[in-house]
Amino acid sequence: MAANAQAIPAISEGVCHNIFVYDVAFSIDLVEAERKVKSVTQRETLPHKRRTPSYFEYQPAPLRIDQDRVEIQIGDRIAHGRIELVVYDFGAVSVIYRTPLTGPFSDLLLLSEQLYENDHLLRDSRRRVESLVETVRAALASERISGFVEDYVIFELRAFADGPCVGDMVTQHAAQLAQILRVERQELSLDEVTDALSHRISYSSNDLVLVDWNAAIVIGEETEDTLRVLEFANVELLEMRFLDRRLDQALSRAYERLSRRASRWLHFRSNPTDLRDISQWQMDSAVLFEGVNNVLKLVGDQYLARLYRLAAQRFHLSDWDSAILRKLNTLESIYQKISDQVVSRRMEVLEWIIIVLIAVSIVLPFLSIGRVH
Repeated sequence: MAANAQAIPAISEGVCHNIFVYDVAFSIDLVEAERKVKSVTQRETLPHKRRTPSYFEYQPAPLRIDQDRVEIQIGDRIAHGRIELVVYDFGAVSVIYRTPLTGPFSDLLLLSEQLYENDHLLRDSRRRVESLVETVRAALASERISGFVEDYVIFELRAFADGPCVGDMVTQHAAQLAQILRVERQELSLDEVTDALSHRISYSSNDLVLVDWNAAIVIGEETEDTLRVLEFANVELLEMRFLDRRLDQALSRAYERLSRRASRWLHFRSNPTDLRDISQWQMDSAVLFEGVNNVLKLVGDQYLARLYRLAAQRFHLSDWDSAILRKLNTLESIYQKISDQVVSRRMEVLEWIIIVLIAVSIVLPFLSIGRVH
């Protein structure tokens, strides 16, 4: 293993991207937020390094808040880098720490270990998100900062000391690459190495992208569009996790409402908040689901579309989508059951009222005759 590590030339130029994603609101008015934050440098668009149609963009474009030249503590060292906050209209905020990356390739394993669930960066990212929320509070709808965070590391390697053949790296140094991606110092099995490197893609012979669950390795020049797609895939994963939890809570409350109605005497009486609340939970979840899935438009760039599908497969986004759609359908079913109960009970009451009126109309003539006699 050590021999393999020495065989890979040192990194002469690179960047480590450490990403933390939070959900802070149901939605964010980006125009209002842009007015509130004076340090916003630009509305983000995807840089086009290859020929792509003009509609290959974020819709709508998120805000990028750039904080240049800050000290970032990683392990026992202090790095000078940049911090960017990216604000999305569907309520997500990414905090991205970008630090220069140079030196022996073997150092990436130690760096990967230091960044894994890094408490210092986690606390710092939450503090920055809380400060941003305080600044743009007027632009937030239904403010809430998620209790959990989605973190991810991207090792962007732009140049090496002796320019290795990128294609040979996977075949000759697979075990070392897998250890970095899996944050694992011990020697991995062949099956584990194969799985760690199974999601990879290249556009040319001089670039390579390896996507795993905890980290990704991006080798090549002009990789901004690749980085943006990986960053957004993590944002989407966070939103899917958040939406799944939200639907679990909504289903639990909706089932309680349904059970309470079934055990209530005179439950034909309608509680307007039941149907209204369930309908609101369903609508909010559906709007968020559609908003997240329709933000990134990759039609027209086949390479980035394939990269996105690769990341989505590794992050199991299709499984999250299926689970969310199933829970939305279940919520709709509960809503329909409560609605049917209300209608059914009201019809029963009307039938009883009609029966009573008919009975009264039959009895009244006899009562009148009795009074005459």
